[in-house]
Amino acid sequence: MSHGEESKSSTTDFDEIAIGQATSEDVQDLLALVSACINHMRYQDIDQWDEIYPDRKTVEANVQSGTAFVAYHRGKIVGMLVLNEHQDPEYTEVPWQFMAGPVAVVHRLMICPTLEGRGIARLLMKYAEESAERSGYRIMRLDAFMKNPRALRLYEKLGYRNAGQVQFRKGCFLCFEKVLVRTG
Repeated sequence: MSHGEESKSSTTDFDEIAIGQATSEDVQDLLALVSACINHMRYQDIDQWDEIYPDRKTVEANVQSGTAFVAYHRGKIVGMLVLNEHQDPEYTEVPWQFMAGPVAVVHRLMICPTLEGRGIARLLMKYAEESAERSGYRIMRLDAFMKNPRALRLYEKLGYRNAGQVQFRKGCFLCFEKVLVRTG
């Protein structure tokens, strides 16, 4: 399998995690990951995703646009996120503090539920931040479902600033931002 640019990182629980751009060969595995994450969140009473979103069309579009990145462990997909410039219209209502420079946005960070808590999300976020910074972005933004405490803690631990709230179909989401490159 060819997966575009890859980087390798170590964790205490894994020999190697490879992160690279998703390909069309990955779509079925990504849809299985989405389904596993939906079921796991439902088990925790987190009604964030469903059959409407994220759907096959969304996953395929992210893969085709080259904005979906996956974490592999021993050849198996164990996580994914999307990194692009798309800011939902609701973001215009957020009182962002960091405005100077191009903005990269993280969407749909997901980790195989049986592997949560082992550092894969941190590795994917580090990869996204480094990729964005290399591409000239100065600011990273994202949103997280207010009823998903694990995600909220992750972004706070990674140094993201709570910039406000937005309302999407499933409820209230907190918006986070972080400066990637210090100016002046």
